[in-house]
Amino acid sequence: MAGDTITTRREEAETLSGLDALEIASRQKVAGGARLFWAATWPKLAAVGLAIGIWQVVVWTGWKDPWALPGPGPVFTDLGQYLLTSAFWDGLATTARRAAVGFLAAVAFGLVLGLAVARSRILRAALGSMITALQTMPSIAWFPLAILLFQLSEQAIFFVVVLGAAPSIANGVIHGVDYVPPLLLRAGRNIGARGLNLYWYVIAPAALPAIVAGLKQGWAFAWRSLMAGELLVVIATKTSIGAQLVYARELSEAERLIAIMIVILVLGLFVDAAFGVVDRAIRRRWGLLQSRRR
Repeated sequence: MAGDTITTRREEAETLSGLDALEIASRQKVAGGARLFWAATWPKLAAVGLAIGIWQVVVWTGWKDPWALPGPGPVFTDLGQYLLTSAFWDGLATTARRAAVGFLAAVAFGLVLGLAVARSRILRAALGSMITALQTMPSIAWFPLAILLFQLSEQAIFFVVVLGAAPSIANGVIHGVDYVPPLLLRAGRNIGARGLNLYWYVIAPAALPAIVAGLKQGWAFAWRSLMAGELLVVIATKTSIGAQLVYARELSEAERLIAIMIVILVLGLFVDAAFGVVDRAIRRRWGLLQSRRR
């Protein structure tokens, strides 16, 4: 009887100690996450603070009149008011829709083109160098042709966004497939992976880091192409972030102009952060983050 009681108390103690260990591990995990978040955030905050400080110092020197180069105070005041207007949200919705549709079309086109060129010697000989040449071509150089073909319309902007982003994505796919270790391909074929199965289970996972890098670069080109398009192709019936930037310049509203530029910069940072999350997840899956911490 006494032995059963001692055994029961020992099991209860072990259970409690196990729960305490789980709680402590959870606290350590939260603390570690907070530490990592702060370690990734404070350099960005310091860079922003330094940039604002330099901006204010330039304004204090009197290099330009306040109507041409206002200080951070008036600009951030105007930015706060701008964010509360319906024009901002309508423009943001238009720009975001154009960016999403154009980028998704570029991803589909770039992935198919990249895979085709990577696996076909004839296509590689015919289009390999052409894709790189298209990637280096400035997006703004496409707009005269786009306006001739589609006039001042949504199709003209879409045309340039796709042509600006697809070559980078295709190049990312080509390089990713090229650098798949032959040992992995032989191992995949030995276990019966052929055709689409070889691509799905062997080539795609091995090429994923290069593909994600190509997608990130493709997004940068798509975003730049879209902003150039909205500056050049202003559609009177549809407001957008780029069109509002043009209106601010024409009306000499320097505070609003810089406020819109800050919005464009912040949107780019958000997308870059999203790609950073995907990139860290891939590196963690490959064990690269763990090995660096050691």
